[in-house]
Amino acid sequence: MTTDTLHQQKILILDYGSQYTQNIARKVRESEVYCEIHPCTWTLKQILEFKPKGIILSGGPASVLAPGAPLCDRGIFESGIPILGICYGMQLITHSLGGKVDPSAHREFGRAELMIREFSHLFDDINNKSIVWMSHGDRISKLPFGLKSTAFTTNSPIAAIEDPLRKIYALQFHPEVVHTAEGKKILENFLFKICKCLRNWKIDSLAEFSLQAIKNQVKKEKVLCGLSGGVDSSVVAVLVHKAIGDHLTCIFIDNGLLRLEERDKVEKTFRDNFHINLDVVDASEQFLNRLKGVTDPEEKRKIIGNVFIEVFEKEAKRLGEDFTFLAQGTLYPDVIESVSFKGPSAVIKSHHNVGGLPEKMHLKLLEPLRELFKDEVRALGRELGMPDEIINRQPFPGPGLAIRILGEVTKERLAILQYADQIILEEVKAAGLYTKIWQAFAVLLPVKTVGVMGDARTYENVIAIRAVNSTDGMTADWVHLPYDLLGKLSNRIINEVQGVNRVVYDISSKPPSTIEWE
Repeated sequence: MTTDTLHQQKILILDYGSQYTQNIARKVRESEVYCEIHPCTWTLKQILEFKPKGIILSGGPASVLAPGAPLCDRGIFESGIPILGICYGMQLITHSLGGKVDPSAHREFGRAELMIREFSHLFDDINNKSIVWMSHGDRISKLPFGLKSTAFTTNSPIAAIEDPLRKIYALQFHPEVVHTAEGKKILENFLFKICKCLRNWKIDSLAEFSLQAIKNQVKKEKVLCGLSGGVDSSVVAVLVHKAIGDHLTCIFIDNGLLRLEERDKVEKTFRDNFHINLDVVDASEQFLNRLKGVTDPEEKRKIIGNVFIEVFEKEAKRLGEDFTFLAQGTLYPDVIESVSFKGPSAVIKSHHNVGGLPEKMHLKLLEPLRELFKDEVRALGRELGMPDEIINRQPFPGPGLAIRILGEVTKERLAILQYADQIILEEVKAAGLYTKIWQAFAVLLPVKTVGVMGDARTYENVIAIRAVNSTDGMTADWVHLPYDLLGKLSNRIINEVQGVNRVVYDISSKPPSTIEWE
């Protein structure tokens, strides 16, 4: 997809490694303004070629005082493009323009009251003493020439700075997190009052554009699609099928790591209902054999990714058709998490659907969703007329249940997890909570505990229940499931799943924990 055609205005976010960088992008897009995240090492030439309406410098874990701290091309400050620095971005602006940054005597972390010192377009219609979220160890002790302080907190005498003439603005706090009460309004003030953006990033126009873009790219060539049955690959399959019809062939690989009866559901949905060319491959034995004895989470992911590619390549050759493209459900968070920028950002985990295509297959990638977040993909699916049963499916990891089984993956352990997971989904749906929860699932722990069933002593497995709420999976809070539901889940799992005698509930949020256990 070429964004220049659809988006005549763009906000550029330069990433300095903050855990909240993608939150910035989400907030900007929620305001119907298109944006992209790129490495902080971009040169002025790259920035100008991108033609941004505004630039946001993200926060980050580094200190501008440290040797080798990530900086920026100083030419951006004279470019006339509006700039907003956030946390580290504010310290970077100060340091780059000749001000002074010192280590703070007291690291400020958590909520604070923002006092507005003087008028700023950034704070139009923002209440005095509004609650903001701080997370920093350095503070500004001397402002650069031309910049003034517009707000402060009890522990930060300089919490916001600006130079309206050069269109440079900066905040010591994080407007992109939910803990900052009026953060979205502050960001919108930057977008609309300073950058003069228009609200034109809309999913309804994206559907029509995406169909035409696929037609233009594919023409009369043939496309393969790896279909998993999840939201992302399902939307890709339907989108591409609507664009090119029978020139699309989908391959569904049963890796043996799926939910209970998942294979049958996929066949019925896409072959019978959507009339898509669907090729189903049972490769469960191959995957399980390669996973024997493997306990390291990252090694599991790599093995599953490699075997998937091997099976997919073999099946593509067996079909004997001259395919030109491979369609994948790559999303924007996948792209960002899987790329270690030449800056402070680090790879969190590998995604086997990003860049996992062997060159020897000679297939070009078709990734029509790679600019979208999960909720945008769901909205696109609705525009395509897809049923809520598919669109509202909770996320399921590419490596499947293998990363919800801590330790070795075996047929016996898979069966235990599949039945426990099925019970959780049934009861969460029965309680009317399925569409209100981002993810709810079971995890099989690598420990056994003593229990009593009847008059007999048992020594069996432990199932952990995980339920979280999120908007895009980048941050998540654990869900306060009703006690009666937790009781019902525990009772059913222990009584109905052979080999389980204990159930626990995970009350960890992301960060510091991840949503998946591996």
